[in-house]
Amino acid sequence: MQKTTHLTSAHPRYDIRIFIKMCRSLASAGHDVSLVVADGLPDETKDRVKIYGVKKEKNRLLRILKSPRSVYKKALLLGADIYHLHDPELLPIGLKLKKKGKKVIFDSHEDYPAQILSKPYLNKFLLKIISKIYSLYQQRTLMKFDLIITATPYIMKKISQWHPVVANINNYPLLEEFTGILRLPMQKDDAYSVCYVGGISEIRGIKEMVKAMEHCVADVSLKLAGDFISTVLRDKIVKYNGWKKVEELGFLNRESVSKLFTVSLAGLVILKPTMNYLDSLPIKMFEYMAAGLPVIASNFPIWKEILDGNKCGICVDPNNPKEIALAIDFIINNSEQAFEMGKNGKKAVYEKYNWNIEKEKLLKMYHGLIQ
Repeated sequence: MQKTTHLTSAHPRYDIRIFIKMCRSLASAGHDVSLVVADGLPDETKDRVKIYGVKKEKNRLLRILKSPRSVYKKALLLGADIYHLHDPELLPIGLKLKKKGKKVIFDSHEDYPAQILSKPYLNKFLLKIISKIYSLYQQRTLMKFDLIITATPYIMKKISQWHPVVANINNYPLLEEFTGILRLPMQKDDAYSVCYVGGISEIRGIKEMVKAMEHCVADVSLKLAGDFISTVLRDKIVKYNGWKKVEELGFLNRESVSKLFTVSLAGLVILKPTMNYLDSLPIKMFEYMAAGLPVIASNFPIWKEILDGNKCGICVDPNNPKEIALAIDFIINNSEQAFEMGKNGKKAVYEKYNWNIEKEKLLKMYHGLIQ
């Protein structure tokens, strides 16, 4: 049996893509799977996956500089046949593993050169230089790896221009998490609320979502499930008039998120039009659909194609709070149409946007790698 080890220095041990989906799927298919994660927590075995914690560094810079070394040491001790890397800072250890005759996979969760360009704390000229340098280094390094996995078709298209073996594994929902969610048409006396689930930051539209609440004609609340990126941002946002109609829930576990979906009329995913988001496929959009929620989303072409094509949501200008408010009011004032949108979205997820389909692609890629 081939031994496979997943490596991450930046993600939590129960990361949805890495552990919940990939590691568990491989283990359930009979693979000998380990996961090395730099979180400083004790080793454990969960769902047939052996998890090893190495030292957690105090800050991001130390993580980038030191964590790869700790991960590499543990990776060597495990003596796997295949190593699956999930962070760009681990690329150098991927080269070391290749020199030792190992099969190496890199999983590109993001379009990293584009992500660098979206950083707000450096000037644009410097960002372009850094992005270009990283892009050249990434291409030179990944050409020596056996397989590149991407999280969106757009990233796959870019990398496949210069790497011969690229597979796209979309981060679609696990159907079993949504089978128990039952949505009924909205009744006249129901309390109206829409939800947002995820990290809370300006680039993810928190300012516009809260301002939209000021413009909603309907008596509706916004349930926020997630943590603010900083206390400074939160202190700024709570001063908006729309905050009076916000219910701050903080970070919720998966079970609590499912419960939130049952009491929400729509799910919001109002990301800003940055290079890193325009061609992304955010998991929350598909989770809203899987739960039977109409989706109110940014009017990016690829998102519009999905929502309009499946008649399961409304696309809006992410920089226009009034347009977001109009979409929320439409959902509330057109309950039957909104209910149909929810049904359509759920049907689309069960037919084509789900992890069961992606899992088979993952297993096929691994099977091809070990032949």
